[in-house]
This record gives sequence, structure tokens and C-alpha cells, in this order.
Amino acid sequence: MKSYLDCWTEVAATLLSQALAGEPKLEESLPKPLAEGSFGFAATLKGDEEGRFAVILDPEVLESPLMGEGVDQKAGWGEILKETAEAAAAELLAKTGKKCRIEKFEEIAGESKASCAFQLKSGERAWTILVRDEVRVPKPSAPQQAAPRAAQTAQAPLPILSSGIELLLDVELEATLRFGCRELPLGEILDLGPGDVVQLDRNVTDPVDLIVGDKIVARGEVVLVDGNFALRVTEVAAPRKRLESIRCLF
Repeated sequence: MKSYLDCWTEVAATLLSQALAGEPKLEESLPKPLAEGSFGFAATLKGDEEGRFAVILDPEVLESPLMGEGVDQKAGWGEILKETAEAAAAELLAKTGKKCRIEKFEEIAGESKASCAFQLKSGERAWTILVRDEVRVPKPSAPQQAAPRAAQTAQAPLPILSSGIELLLDVELEATLRFGCRELPLGEILDLGPGDVVQLDRNVTDPVDLIVGDKIVARGEVVLVDGNFALRVTEVAAPRKRLESIRCLF
């Protein structure tokens, strides 16, 4: 079964490539000491998996405008790593049913101990990223002793139901394929008749969109399955974007 680290690795590879300039690739590597001035960020998780998850960055990463020109690079790293931590928690829930939340996210000084390491590669440049994973399934608490008879007869407060997303996993949502679109004057729409052709803004070789609500959750190519149209998925939105498509249900 996937752990939080597994989910973080998958999410980070996608988000960092999408958000950083040059679309760098994240690849696993052997740990090695970082130069003086390394920095990082740590997330504290609570729930079905809990503990501290820290990401320590090579200080040289601040010398490249991966976050864009004129942007505070360290602050930008804090934002993208926080988003990655939250998206990994959502992915853990989707893949395993385990629910956890980011209770605290903070900047930390560089640390030397690491559980695993990665290389962020862009062209001929590469930066080391260390991860210290201390997230574990909590041990079950010891059973409490029986309460006195008088306390047992007292009215206990009703439990408050969790608003966790697992309560919505069986909800059916309408998914729509969008091949393209085009704006038309009302007059042309009223004049449409059998045999007319409406040209869309998309080439036949372009991927089509899978839409839930008003959000694009995936893209792919149209195929036929048993005589019905189907979608072979080639791109999937980050978990956080997919969850936004059902925000109206929370």
C-alpha cells in the first residue's frame, strides 16, 4: 500500500515540472551532503498517517530563477512545497483511503539526515533535494479502564461526523468530453440546419478535454470501445485541481 512518501514523490514530479521554469525533471538519487546555507520546509501531518515530513534544498537552487524572474525564490519554494504537501495528502486519501491533514507548515534550517534524495534536473544543471520522512501510521492507544457506574450513566455527547472527503467518494458526477468550442452570433445559430458544418477551434490531432463541473481533470485521445466513444487518458491534472471540481459538494 502506498505511503505518504510515495504519494509525495508522484505529486512532486508533476507539480515541479509544471510550476518551475524550464520544466525540470525530478529523479531519485543517492543522498549527498548539501553546501552550507541549505534550507528547507517541514510539514507536520495529523490523521491516519502522522509525523514530520521535511524537504531540504540545495542553496544553489536560489541562484536560478526557477520561480520566474523578479520573484522571491525562497518564498516561491515555500508556496510550491506547501501545495505539494497538501496535494500528496489528497492523493494518499484517493489511493488508500487514509485521511491526514497538514497541521503545520514551516521553514526550517538545513538538516543533514535524510530518508531519500532526489535530483532536480533542468538542461545541464541539477540540484539536490533531500527528504526526511518521519510520517508513520500512529500506534493504537491503550484501551481505557472502565469508568465508574455513575459516570457511565451520564449522557455522553453525540459524536460530530467528520467532513472528510471519503464520505463523497461514491457520489456520481457527470463527466463531459469537450472536442472544442466556437463563438457564434445568435443569427448564425438560428440559421443552422441539417447538413451545416460548424468548425471548432481544435485540430483533429489535439487532445480532447475531460471536464467535471467547470474544471478540466484530464486530457486524452478519443477511441472506440465496443462501438461506443471512449477516452484514452494521456494527461491528468494534479490531485488538488481534480478535487476543485467537486468543491461545490463540500
